[in-house]
Amino acid sequence: MSIEYFGLNEINSSFVVLEGVRDIAFEEAVTLQVGTKMKKGQVAMISDDKVLIQVFEGTEEFSLGNASAKFMGKSMEIGLSLEILGRIFDGCARPIDGLPSLYATHKKDINGKAINPVSRVYPRNFIQTGISAIDGLSTLIRGQKLPIFTGNGLPGDRLAVQIINQSSLSGSDDENFAIVFAGMGIKHDAAEFFKRELEEAGVMERVVMFLNLADDAVMERIITPKVALTAAEYLAYERGMHVLVILTDMTAYAEALREISSAKGEIPGRKGYPGYLYSELASIYERAGIVEGGSGSLTQIPILSMPGDDITHPIPDLTGYITEGQIVLSRTLHSQGTYPPISILPSLSRLMKDGIGEGYTRADHADLAYQLFSSYAKVNEVRALALVTGEDELSEMDKNYMRFGRAFEERFLNQGQDENRQMAQTLTLGWEALRELPVSELDRVRGEYIRRYYNQLCKEIG
Repeated sequence: MSIEYFGLNEINSSFVVLEGVRDIAFEEAVTLQVGTKMKKGQVAMISDDKVLIQVFEGTEEFSLGNASAKFMGKSMEIGLSLEILGRIFDGCARPIDGLPSLYATHKKDINGKAINPVSRVYPRNFIQTGISAIDGLSTLIRGQKLPIFTGNGLPGDRLAVQIINQSSLSGSDDENFAIVFAGMGIKHDAAEFFKRELEEAGVMERVVMFLNLADDAVMERIITPKVALTAAEYLAYERGMHVLVILTDMTAYAEALREISSAKGEIPGRKGYPGYLYSELASIYERAGIVEGGSGSLTQIPILSMPGDDITHPIPDLTGYITEGQIVLSRTLHSQGTYPPISILPSLSRLMKDGIGEGYTRADHADLAYQLFSSYAKVNEVRALALVTGEDELSEMDKNYMRFGRAFEERFLNQGQDENRQMAQTLTLGWEALRELPVSELDRVRGEYIRRYYNQLCKEIG
């Protein structure tokens, strides 16, 4: 049962205060009315009979006497159906693509429900992104959460679009594949870039977009990922689809939490962020997974900007604790003209080992990946030495590693912004880069794979 109260006791930024309120729950949905305007909100704090309401669309038109608040008796819900595919919504799930309102067959609480750990299925099968640095060395597994750490000026948005355009599943499952994209605090030109690129690529029919723009209410920013994940859970767990969720930029989400926490007068934690930042991030990331008995899956790629390229900043630091690896973009590689500028040594996918190899990708995949990691780590050591002694003074073996490093970056890491590589092509490029090293240096690869791929490649090339 909904209860309506007329008049407000206090207005503070994007918050309003009501007194004399009873039987109200935390995070209960609220509808606020000013004249003919309706705005959404939710209960943010309860103290005796005093309630603090956060208003998602701002309080500019509000005064103490001209507004009313109706408590809905339940958490905020959104309407869902298969018609959401191909549509564009704002952060509160209202259509902004000029098409009619959605005909909803289901209503879902945006806060979702925690997945029972006992009912979770261990992720196995991979998602192919067409990007060699990810597919070959930090493979994305269905049901995984694998964030991308980027920085100001780095092509995180371009990489997100490429992943959306190129991502696919193995076999016939690809027909049941969908992507949910959530943009938080993004600029208007970035929003237009995402929409234009996806429409031109012809993939919009399998994509749902939720866009919270930079000039939208900051309160809306904190519910955008929850709305997007609710839509993804509906597609994955009720419609049996394999869903990839891309969330950008989680830094904007964390900044919104800090701003709201400050407005509420809460004691700040590390770098001014609220002490519950970890639990808030976990409540989003942990909604990824595969549920036993279901035919769908929900995979997450959160994208976040590292302030000052600092990977120890609270946002990437806490994200790394919760998720199963990370993809790190390198400013050095970007300045060299490498795209995508993925720094492979700090990047990893902790679930990769269980979703590659015989029956998934190819039998030699794991050995090849370990060898490429090991050899490229040696390249960095040799380059540091070359800065001191000069490249001419290096040993012949060190020069081999220098040649391998250049081949690896130019032919394996570097690829076109619209180049979609199959897994077999990625693995072949890895073996081609290893040709710059003598077989005695391939100590992470089994002999049978050296004979089958390395020696055969040497014979073909001559």
